[in-house]
Amino acid sequence: MPVRGQYNFDGGSHLVEGIRIGRVDAGINTTFIIYRIGDTVIDCGPPNQWEEVKAFIERGPVRQLLITHHHEDHSGNGSRIKDITGVTPFAPELAQAKLAAGYKVPPLQRYIWGSPIPVKTVTYPDEMTLSDGSPIIPVHVPGHAKDLTVFFLPKQKWLFSGDLYVSKSLKMFRNDENLSQLMSSIRRVLDLDFEILFCPHRGIVENGRKAMEEKLQNLVWLCSESQKLDKAGLSLATITRKILGREEMVSWLSGYNISRRNLIREALKVSL
Repeated sequence: MPVRGQYNFDGGSHLVEGIRIGRVDAGINTTFIIYRIGDTVIDCGPPNQWEEVKAFIERGPVRQLLITHHHEDHSGNGSRIKDITGVTPFAPELAQAKLAAGYKVPPLQRYIWGSPIPVKTVTYPDEMTLSDGSPIIPVHVPGHAKDLTVFFLPKQKWLFSGDLYVSKSLKMFRNDENLSQLMSSIRRVLDLDFEILFCPHRGIVENGRKAMEEKLQNLVWLCSESQKLDKAGLSLATITRKILGREEMVSWLSGYNISRRNLIREALKVSL
């Protein structure tokens, strides 16, 4: 597949480059952006897009490869990148066993992204930096995944957000996501002094703090409205339709692994 988009963000002393790739182009959730800051690469891209990823990696030397979490669009080419660069990827400790052993993905995800290739990774070091010594701080932010980690660059006021952001207004949820944890994680990153948000799905969000604040506000509203309707005696299906509308095709295709009702079910559990 051709590269679906290219990104260049001039941060003064550092240039952030990115490519958007994906077999399916049916919205931001079906495409993926790999970012690099000089010789630091963040995430690996989906395994079925290796030719485009390989060309991007070969633009320059790679000193370190940082994986945000184990999901196949983020980690799928880790082994191949290791083979051509000699660099062992850094990954969250919670992800390492799964990444090393390999894991099955649901059919819909396998079609969109491909199947991950097992890869041995190592834990983030105590100190990570860009080539000029600027610190990179990993921050554990569970909710979307137990191992999800974002990267905060305090000198640049940048946040590489993994799948913590994606959209200001969530409409669907995977059945293994935890909304209470997700909201706590958003609050955690809002304690950080960042301005620019680099999302591997949405893209570069220059007013990133405001966007993340709006996402939290929208989730609080969603939880409040869902719980009001629940107290009024409405069913889960009715609450879902009233707040989010009818399920989309992806719900049917995924066997409701990804669905609107998963999000409402989680919203009913959140303590406000």
